[in-house]
Amino acid sequence: MLLVRGRQPWELLLMRRPGGADFAPGAYVFPGGTVHAEDSRWADAIAAAAIRELFEEVGVLLARAGGRFVRDRDCEHVRARLAARDSFGDALRANGLQPALDRLVLLTRWVTPAMLSRRYDARFYIARLPAGQTVRVQTEEVTDWLWISPERALSEPAITLVYATRKVLESVAGDADVNSLFRRARKLREVPVVEPRMIQTDSGWEIAH
Repeated sequence: MLLVRGRQPWELLLMRRPGGADFAPGAYVFPGGTVHAEDSRWADAIAAAAIRELFEEVGVLLARAGGRFVRDRDCEHVRARLAARDSFGDALRANGLQPALDRLVLLTRWVTPAMLSRRYDARFYIARLPAGQTVRVQTEEVTDWLWISPERALSEPAITLVYATRKVLESVAGDADVNSLFRRARKLREVPVVEPRMIQTDSGWEIAH
């Protein structure tokens, strides 16, 4: 999930995974994760998984209570239900909430190289930070987080990025106005599918796409 705030200039949220994480240990990445069985309860399981993972990792909830978008107090009520061992879907329903699937705009899809033993088929969505909500990270999965412009994220030596994160950042860095980014993504007739290739060179294996 590329969670953005501001308009011109605008920033997005990056979080750093722990050194022992299964995926991208120590790197700054976008919030995200895998689809769980419970996500199929909603109309779009992949988008629902993105909303659930965003909330679980950084505490931001893309959901509505009727026609009203949720705020921090609603997030606290959902956390209380999760602490009582409710599933994410049950916690939403107990508070009269529905995931705001329409607030997610699909930007691109990445599939890991075929020769790798562990593969991912990942969707990258963009969404705005809701008014009245603040970041509250899960410390077991996130060791640091920051709001940052794509340009700075790409140029800052202290920020370690995996290949896909860097390329996605490069693809949005040219949008000075965040509204133009959303318009561009919504106009896509076919969301691009990127499947990098592993190429052996004189200096070793390299990724290309």
